[in-house]
Amino acid sequence: MVIKVFVATSSGSIAIRKKQQEVVGFLEANKIDFKELDIAGDEDNRKWMRENVPGEKKPQNGIPLPPQIFNEEHYCGDFDSFFSAKEENIIYSFLGLAPPPGSKGAEKAEESGENEAQEGEEDAGDPAEAGEETMGEVTEEGAEGEAEEEEAEKGEEEPGEEGEDS
Repeated sequence: MVIKVFVATSSGSIAIRKKQQEVVGFLEANKIDFKELDIAGDEDNRKWMRENVPGEKKPQNGIPLPPQIFNEEHYCGDFDSFFSAKEENIIYSFLGLAPPPGSKGAEKAEESGENEAQEGEEDAGDPAEAGEETMGEVTEEGAEGEAEEEEAEKGEEEPGEEGEDS
């Protein structure tokens, strides 16, 4: 699965250039494989991007501005969606990717996977497909699980802290 980031390399807008740099920089820093596709120099890229951004995600003028992010042909979102996902620490879910091993997101995915296996085996499909079909639900469940995990961690830390102070 390749993340595609549609950019305009010759954009005159400083705001667009900054948004593009932030997306590309984040992906590079986190070693997420992606392909940068220029819509300014390649008419095919521009046409493909405009045709594949869902109607409800297009601005009023109907022409989506870069950066636009896709996972193969699956639309992930624009800069605002990317920024929100980054702030909420759900970027891998946003991109339709599995979190890297050893990350906080991977631990949560393993825990939720164990819980799902205990509840029933009916959801035992391809995890990538499940994530794409229910991306919004996964996000909400992930947020609830995160809050529960934080509460559990606080409960574990308090007795240990009291013992150390004694």
